[in-house]
Amino acid sequence: MQRDATGGYAVVQVEGEEVRAFVPDPLPPAPPLAIDDGVPRALEAAAAALGRLDAFGAAAHPDAAALGYACVRQEAIGSSRIEGIDVPLEALLRVEVDGPSSTTGDDVLEVANHVRAIEQGLGQLRQDRAVSNRLLRELHAVLLDSPRGQRKMPGAFRRAQNWIGGPHPLSARYVPPPPAEVENCMAALERFVHAADDRLPLLARTALAHAQFESIHPFLDGNGRVGRLLVTLMLRDLGLLREAVLPISAFLYRHRMAYYDLLNTVTATGNWEAWLEYFLEGVRAAADGTVALAGRMAELFAADRRRIDDVGRRMRSAARVHQALIAQPVVSIPVLRQRAEISFPAAANAIELLTEMGITRQISVGARNRIFAYEAYLKLLSETD
Repeated sequence: MQRDATGGYAVVQVEGEEVRAFVPDPLPPAPPLAIDDGVPRALEAAAAALGRLDAFGAAAHPDAAALGYACVRQEAIGSSRIEGIDVPLEALLRVEVDGPSSTTGDDVLEVANHVRAIEQGLGQLRQDRAVSNRLLRELHAVLLDSPRGQRKMPGAFRRAQNWIGGPHPLSARYVPPPPAEVENCMAALERFVHAADDRLPLLARTALAHAQFESIHPFLDGNGRVGRLLVTLMLRDLGLLREAVLPISAFLYRHRMAYYDLLNTVTATGNWEAWLEYFLEGVRAAADGTVALAGRMAELFAADRRRIDDVGRRMRSAARVHQALIAQPVVSIPVLRQRAEISFPAAANAIELLTEMGITRQISVGARNRIFAYEAYLKLLSETD
């Protein structure tokens, strides 16, 4: 549906120049969202796909924890990639084992922080906290906990004008609300997230909230990543996914031109329905792709368990180490010892056996502080991140 622009303009001074900054109207849209044409089919397909993913992600499924671990990291990598931060999965998992060093780049730190932010946000929801501006600010502080991020007001809404595209707001593609309007805009968005009287489907509420967050751009940096984290949090908070995580950012990255264009179109013309159909297709594709990934993970784990069962008396320690590798596919021997609850020599012997079998590979150099990767599992996750 074509509407007028979804807000108005405020004139602000930036470096002595008058700039028109867009101030979005509060949600829901007016006139109301048109749930007709292709939208009901898209809603039905997306909800069905989420239901399949939710069933697989249920805590009773034997590989549910492994799937959650993988999807959190895939989402962190995909969301960061949209912002031009491209970090290989192996590099991320290795810094999670080793910890950051003086040579660890800001990109790797920020993706590792993104993982922490997702996990912290979901952990807060498990403790019955609701999605709120306070929570988003806390997670923003986690995300930007790096030398580069410290210059960008981590954990606080901006007090300066920002813009998207171009060296100056006069030539920018989009200029978000002035700093004085950010608190009011975000307060209205928080009310919309928790509204229960507008009859909006929950997936539509999530789609609209993400687009509105991006139009407000409340932080100096990290808005795209926090906005996509809002999607993750809302899917959990609204009960659409009980345990699973939807790595939707890989879809948004593959179709990023449409992603940018449709967000801009919402602001300029109020065509929320086009944005909603795109978002719902992303939910469907990401959910179905994650269910397919879960099936391939299960096949790989079962095949490797069968190989391990054939090794005789050393099988018991090797099986426990294999299970630990399913939970964390890049590890050190001390981590394996702790996760598998076996002695250090038993863990070392088991990982040597799995390396001889071609299941694991040493990815560090030298004989000290060795790091190993579950080779086929890491390749599988890297192909689908």
